[in-house]
Amino acid sequence: MATRIQVVFDCAEPTKLAEFWASALGYQAEPPPPGFETWEDWASQAGVPREKWDAYAAVVDPDGAGPRLFFQRVPEPKAVKNRVHLDVNAGGPRGTPDAERRTRIAETEARLTALGATRLRELDDVTGHCVVMQDPEGNEFCLQ
Repeated sequence: MATRIQVVFDCAEPTKLAEFWASALGYQAEPPPPGFETWEDWASQAGVPREKWDAYAAVVDPDGAGPRLFFQRVPEPKAVKNRVHLDVNAGGPRGTPDAERRTRIAETEARLTALGATRLRELDDVTGHCVVMQDPEGNEFCLQ
């Protein structure tokens, strides 16, 4: 059996960042456990203090193929470059013509910029065309 992973983001605003990444990747908010209408219902029954109800958020791939993304509030701000980042395949599968890949990447960049992402730089190297960006809290990611 394959080991499943989740990617964890330390952040200031878990719900806001979860919404950004759900939109960026075509993910959805993780539904509450069976028997609960909302996460607030679950948190209340689990004894989680009300002031911590928005300290966590998670999004999942609706097809179940990609990893779960978990967002947790931390008190300190992001201070240095990420040592791990996500690559978002916006250009299409290998073999897609370069001009088409660049168009798809540019369209995705525009959509994510409208959601609060920031473009850092553009790269062309042996791995192909890439746009390096930051999410609304400054976490780096690449559009390839």
